[in-house]
Parts: sequence; C-alpha cells; structure tokens
Amino acid sequence: MKPAKFEYHAPASVGEALAILQRYDGEARVLAGGQSLVPMMNFRLAQPKAIVDLNRIAELAFIEEQGEVVRIGSMTRQRRLEFEPLIAAKLPLLREALRWVGHLPTRSRGTIGGSIAHADPSAEIPMVLQALEGEIVARGPQGERRVAAQDLFHAALTTSLAPLEIITEVRFPVTPPQAGHAVEEFARRKGDFAIAAVAVMLVRDGERCTKARLATAGVGPTSIRLRDTGLGEAAIAEAAEKAAAQVDPISDLNGSAEYRRHLTGVLTGRAVLKAIGPAT
Repeated sequence: MKPAKFEYHAPASVGEALAILQRYDGEARVLAGGQSLVPMMNFRLAQPKAIVDLNRIAELAFIEEQGEVVRIGSMTRQRRLEFEPLIAAKLPLLREALRWVGHLPTRSRGTIGGSIAHADPSAEIPMVLQALEGEIVARGPQGERRVAAQDLFHAALTTSLAPLEIITEVRFPVTPPQAGHAVEEFARRKGDFAIAAVAVMLVRDGERCTKARLATAGVGPTSIRLRDTGLGEAAIAEAAEKAAAQVDPISDLNGSAEYRRHLTGVLTGRAVLKAIGPAT
C-alpha cells in the first residue's frame, strides 16, 4: 500500500521545525529514522496532513560527555551509537542492547530519539532508558523541559510528550566503571520484536550489591523499572520471582500473559547472573 497524500517539510533548525508543527496544530508528524512511522503510513494506520523531516537538522546529531552525564542528540543513528567508543566505555548496557535492535538496515536508519518517541513496549532503547534512569529533553512552544524515563511512558505508543514537542536530546548518567550489565531477550527470531526482555545494571562491593537497576520490554503495555536485587543465589531467585510478580503482561499471538510472566522471571535470573559474572 501507499500512504495517503501529505505535505512534506525539511526544516534546517529546531525552531523552524516547531514553527511548522504549530502551523498544522497537531495534524503533522515528525519524521526521524522513519522505521516505524513510514510502515504505519503505508498501511494508513497514520494519515498525517504533513511530515516534518528532522534529518537535515545537524544540531540534533551528537554524542558527548558532560560531567557525569552522556548527552546524545535525538537524531543520532543507532548504528553510530553501536560503534561509538564513548558509548562502549560509559554506557555499555546501551551498546549491548543495540545489538538486539532489529537488523542492520533498521539500526542504520533508526535514531535514538525516534525509538523513544515511538514508545513501542517491545523496543530495547526505552527499556535501557528506564534501567539507567535516563531522561529526555523536549522542546516545544513553551520552551524546553526535561522528562525522566519514569514519567515519559504512559501506555503502548503513548508518552507524556505534548503534540507540538520534539525530543532534542537523550541523557544518561555515566555507568560506574565497576558496574556489571546484561541484556536477556526472547524473540521468535533474531531481530524480531521482543516477546520478553530484561536489562540489568548493577554495582557490587564484594558480596554486597550497592546498586541494581532492572527494566523490561515486550511484557506489558510499557517498559517498566523493576525493584532492586541482591547477589546471593537466594536473592537472585527471589528477584526473579518478584520480577514476574511485578509485571502486568499482555496476551497476543506471540504468547499468553502467563507465558510472558514466566519469561520475565527466567530472563531476570539469567541477566542478573550474567551481570554479576565479570566481577567475580
């Protein structure tokens, strides 16, 4: 199928993009990598009056470290992040999760901001944003604001972004050098949407766990943060049970809610063990 008729705009600045969005009063859509929006338009699940293409806005593609934060422009390609030394050194969980994202063409075109704004509950990047307690910077007619991951995702494909706001930046706190991390995912085939996935980042002090961050994808209507865990065998088993209890899984053609709940527990146990492994 082909998309319905629409008007096309390619602004050269964020200010110009916001002015165009205001002109259409909520009936225009922003185009980032296009890996989700274009198929939706082809099937006419989305029929915007206009497309505002952000790909010519150079200021939205950058990666830099500022103090204890890694700042990433929203139009930065996922493939670039996958091979960026700064990401490997400071955000290894994000780097690992990117290897699970779709296929090479998807990562080559897809952007970090586009994935977050689309808010697919099966997507890996929103999961990592939750696990690392990151935030986005959004700019709109009222100015700029920062939104924490826990306040961003409301439901499947739904965020707290206003219709006239654009994500300009994604911010992650630098991962402590002694931290362990892991991503465990189950899908029908590599590159398919996750039926269930778990991301873990933890910091240990000997046999003690001083910080643990876990998040899920593919299980429920949004990516969610799970409660902390310990390092002992009993603590890991308990964490897996708690993770399964905390989620609100969905049922669809890929699996029942109970199946996803079971997967959440299994993947949580595996991910925590894997995250602990390098530090032992």
